[in-house]
Amino acid sequence: MTDGDRGGAPRGGLRAPRDEGPGDPFDDALALANEGRGTVAADAGAGGGATGGRPVPGGEHPASGGDRPGAGGDRVVGRGERAEGSPSGADASAAAPRRGPADLPWHTARRIAARAVSGPPGPTTTALGEALGRTLAEPLTALTDLPSFDTSAMDGWAVSGPGPWRLDRPSDDAATGAHPGILAGHAPTESLLDGHAVPIATGARVPAGATAVLRREHGEVRELAGGGRRLYAPRLAPPGQDIRPRGQECRRGDQLLAAGVLVTPAVLGLAAAAGYDELTAYPRPRAEVLVLGDELLDRGLPQDGRIRDALGPMLVPWLHALGVEAPAPRHLADDADTLYEALARSTADVVITTGGTASGPVDHVHPTLRRLGAEVLVDGVAVRPGHPMLLARLAPRRHLVGLPGNPLAAVSGLCTLAEPLLRTLAARRPVEPYRAPLAAAVHGHPQDVRLVPVVYRDDERHGLTAEPLRFHGPAMLRGIAAADALAVVPPGGADPGTELELLELPWSAGWAPGSSAAGPAAGAPYGFSGGAE
Repeated sequence: MTDGDRGGAPRGGLRAPRDEGPGDPFDDALALANEGRGTVAADAGAGGGATGGRPVPGGEHPASGGDRPGAGGDRVVGRGERAEGSPSGADASAAAPRRGPADLPWHTARRIAARAVSGPPGPTTTALGEALGRTLAEPLTALTDLPSFDTSAMDGWAVSGPGPWRLDRPSDDAATGAHPGILAGHAPTESLLDGHAVPIATGARVPAGATAVLRREHGEVRELAGGGRRLYAPRLAPPGQDIRPRGQECRRGDQLLAAGVLVTPAVLGLAAAAGYDELTAYPRPRAEVLVLGDELLDRGLPQDGRIRDALGPMLVPWLHALGVEAPAPRHLADDADTLYEALARSTADVVITTGGTASGPVDHVHPTLRRLGAEVLVDGVAVRPGHPMLLARLAPRRHLVGLPGNPLAAVSGLCTLAEPLLRTLAARRPVEPYRAPLAAAVHGHPQDVRLVPVVYRDDERHGLTAEPLRFHGPAMLRGIAAADALAVVPPGGADPGTELELLELPWSAGWAPGSSAAGPAAGAPYGFSGGAE
């Protein structure tokens, strides 16, 4: 097992986490404890050097002005630094890193991110194929009856009356074989007389005069001695059997879906069936990912003190799963002017940076934001991993989310700040909190919320449970790669059977995790009706 497997600094030339200081002794000890190699005293009341805004057991700080956007300003706070003289050993609470008062409670930070904009941009009308992943801005109303005519639900015969039924060959078909019957896409021109039958295909229009459809496997055709054929059935064909009547699914003008529903492949199919060529929906947010760091390689094995970039390959597909337009990530060197130019020229709704959010010698995000005159809304969150994340407004309706450089810490920032902001921009409803009991105990941070990868398991006593996964250090992706969700662990930890809030991952939760097809309340398709522009 390498050091990286235990949550500390990985071997093989990997640097110490730039955004979380030289290593969090609590996180190191915690990773060891969760692998059965040690124990950690996770006393929520123990000291840790944190000043101001200390969380209460429910995970929220006492009211201290931290709930308002911009609390703490854009002051650079050194985070993740070990208290001078503190050991890197077992007393995790005493050795917890110092943190400034700008760190906001986790739930508060998510609310600020969701309300950073008042709502999505104006809707646009596009072709059906371009609406996938967007949110309906108007109700989907049927433009026609569905089905638009009486339709055969089975291959067989359209019959009139109780039977048996006469099957006559048309005069032009007497020498060539059986009557091909009524096929889908071909409208019958003659009414069906009482006591007569005609072959019919699934989806074909039922002729006038037909009372039922007899399935092919339920009928028997017999040749008559005097010529002609007759259709027999072992039992009666009740009126309406295997006929889809006109308007069975909906009538013209019926509301099929409410505004605010996500356009999935099934929604596209329904819209097409209902007669639509275009849909009016909110545009997908546009994001740009900037991966910062001279130490990152985009291919090959780690070497010469450089490591592979894990965030570029992960973040853009993750954004796509959230319905966001994002090109391939851009890799930038650790240079302040390069970062400034990239941010100044970007036209994306949301710029996502990785690394550089602390106060080290090559951490340029905070100085660059000051240089741009940006408004910092969130500057540190009381969550592990990933507490030095940030959210800033670059311009009206343009924002930056700064993620820590460690992979799982970056996932934490993505779920904490980027996802709520992008959901509002995309007009997607907030996900209803989902809770499940823990299958095993989880150690907690003394003061901060922890986000821990979990997988769903069936339990005879508790039903569906969330089983914590082992590999959850800030630099690890092994746990999240196998996870169904992230469990929100309160300060102090949680025992087996404790119900915790879960953040479902986009690929485990489908297109709209936790949402209902019924749609939101009228006038508020994006969930939040207020917020700063």
